[in-house]
Amino acid sequence: MFKGNYDLFQTIDAYRNLEGITHLEFNYPEHVDGYDLDEIREHMGGLGVNGVALRFRGNEFAEGEFTGTREDVSRRSVQLCKDAADACEALGGSVITIWLGFDGFDYPFQVDYEKNWDKIVRAFREVADYAGGKGLKVSIEYKPCEPRAFSMIDGIGLTLQMIDEVDRPNIGVTLDFCHMLMKRENPAYSLALAARKNKLYGLHMNDGYGELDNGLIFASVSMPQALEFVYYLKKYNYDEVVFFDSFPIREEAQQEVSANIKAFKALSNAIDSYGMDRIEEVIKEQDGIKAQKLVLDMFSK
Repeated sequence: MFKGNYDLFQTIDAYRNLEGITHLEFNYPEHVDGYDLDEIREHMGGLGVNGVALRFRGNEFAEGEFTGTREDVSRRSVQLCKDAADACEALGGSVITIWLGFDGFDYPFQVDYEKNWDKIVRAFREVADYAGGKGLKVSIEYKPCEPRAFSMIDGIGLTLQMIDEVDRPNIGVTLDFCHMLMKRENPAYSLALAARKNKLYGLHMNDGYGELDNGLIFASVSMPQALEFVYYLKKYNYDEVVFFDSFPIREEAQQEVSANIKAFKALSNAIDSYGMDRIEEVIKEQDGIKAQKLVLDMFSK
């Protein structure tokens, strides 16, 4: 939040004063390392905590969080997830989000795909059982690549397969808009597949050009897809936190957060003004020309 001078409590204070902010989410362990969790929760004031997002920092994880050749590293990764669940509970959150950035591969013949897939299934079962004992959800955030050339869990299809094989009631998916574009998924389609199974546990709203994880302001470059995404959130009655995961590198962080909120509200209001039923009627016709006219009509009001 403050360029070059990060202070957690100052950051919380700054967010508290932004219009539209109701919850915060923390990266674990980096955002809370060195702070007393009870003090953080007390300092939140009227803000809620949605949850914590795992970040596996350090070269020890570079070969894979759950699937590397060193069993001690795999166990540390599982333990880090359990520690995150403890922190989430202490902060009053409800979900831990896990992105396995290093569980993947770069070369043909580099890994045993079935063996590594099964290791991830077992790890998620253990984490889900532990978190479930605390009444917490576990949410998988997928990404097709970066930092590995290929991720083991790279899109909505493999994520839903992983959820099915883990077979725990408290495991679901977090959809990152930019990650879906990188995978060349249509974000609203991925949303529908997750929501129809009641497995949509979280959102990371941002935008990008589809090749890199740009982390731009939501709806800044993919407006029609963003509009459709918000429509399907409404259709499936999504009532969890809408979290924004953009990267204010050159922009002022508070201004970028406000821009994200304004963009989301503008699309939501446009849908409400036009009418869910009217949109549904256009979708039923499966006509590309009418679909394009719908988008233009909604933005012209």
